[in-house]
Amino acid sequence: MALHHKILIGMAAGLAAGLTANLGGIEWLRTVLGNLEPLGLAFIRLITMIVVPLVVASIVAGAASIGDLSRLGRVGAKAVVFYLFTTAAAAALGLILSDLVRPGSRIDPATRDALAARLSGSASEFVQRAEPSLSFTGFVLKLIPRNPVQAAAEFDLLPLIFFALIFGAAVATLSSERRAPIVGLMEAVSQACTVIIHWVMKLAPYAVFALIAVVSSRFGVDLLRSLLVYTLLVLGGLALHNFLVLAPLVRVTARIGPREFFRRIAAVQLFAFSTSSSNATLPLTLETAERKLGVSNGIARFVLPLGATINMDGTALYQAIAVMFIAQIYAVPMSLSQHLTIVLTVTLAAIGTAGVPGAGVIMLIIVLQSVGLGAQAETGIALILGVDRILDMARTVINVTGDLACAAFVARSEGEELLPPLETAEAES
Repeated sequence: MALHHKILIGMAAGLAAGLTANLGGIEWLRTVLGNLEPLGLAFIRLITMIVVPLVVASIVAGAASIGDLSRLGRVGAKAVVFYLFTTAAAAALGLILSDLVRPGSRIDPATRDALAARLSGSASEFVQRAEPSLSFTGFVLKLIPRNPVQAAAEFDLLPLIFFALIFGAAVATLSSERRAPIVGLMEAVSQACTVIIHWVMKLAPYAVFALIAVVSSRFGVDLLRSLLVYTLLVLGGLALHNFLVLAPLVRVTARIGPREFFRRIAAVQLFAFSTSSSNATLPLTLETAERKLGVSNGIARFVLPLGATINMDGTALYQAIAVMFIAQIYAVPMSLSQHLTIVLTVTLAAIGTAGVPGAGVIMLIIVLQSVGLGAQAETGIALILGVDRILDMARTVINVTGDLACAAFVARSEGEELLPPLETAEAES
């Protein structure tokens, strides 16, 4: 049985068990499912522990194997432009949907205050974790690590990727006899990480069952009912971005039929939904790009780790809708200039958003501050925090889909032939 079928079965079984415990009020079953949560968390940690060595090895090997610095710059520029365009498009789509539907106007003040009081403690933690917004100079300085080892230890991927890009570009300029041992070492590290990933992925269906069961058993139906319009708007917006933005881009820029594209990346989307983490999904994303889409090793291992850090289409759309939702709840009008500020801030904030569960909420606080909603940040976060987990899972699917769409586009634009026979790819994986 293919891996994504096993994951789908685990997801369905976990959802059934969790909803049975929640809707039936079966406390003993909820307790049992809660005790399974460490299995899911351990699985995510096992995958995440591979991310730092895999990212560094992949980017260095990818940049060095591309070789020519002009081609390296061309590939990098294509990827960054694609990521920024789709992120800005997602944010703009979120604003348009919010203005049309106005989800915040459908919650009365009494419900608003009750929801805010219910989750104010958790919201305070997110506010305290949020860093103040940086100036452009501050952002550039933060991008350059003083100590790459420290950045790796703190899982600060953006400066670590910056270092790996610079180091890989330097390796590319060396003579072939001096470059070969470094590239060989990085490729060996990457292959060893892949072996570990294959070991860990055997646990995926069971871990997915545990993660989905815990989330669905804790997810309050009453809370969902109160925020139903907001939740459906975010989910609908993510679906629209997937089929009206990413699918046409895949067809036009990569010349791949959307149905075939989505069929080949189904396992990645399911895994992203289960883990809510682009970083945890990265090993599977890399393998899928190379084996099922036919993207070359060099481009996949250069473009995808970059995308897992700076490409946040789903997060950008969610943040745009969340900002408008909070503004509408408190009857704060948003001008055209503030709409443009939201698009710009959301796009830039996405670059610094870590690909881990809950990071989008922290960056949302910065976006709220940029349009003068800092005073409403804590209570606003509290309003949406109860349904954030399910939305986090959904927006991660769009994030990784955008990563793979970009990799396919860059590979095709560089003259690569894509789409190896799917049966061969599945047999290899």
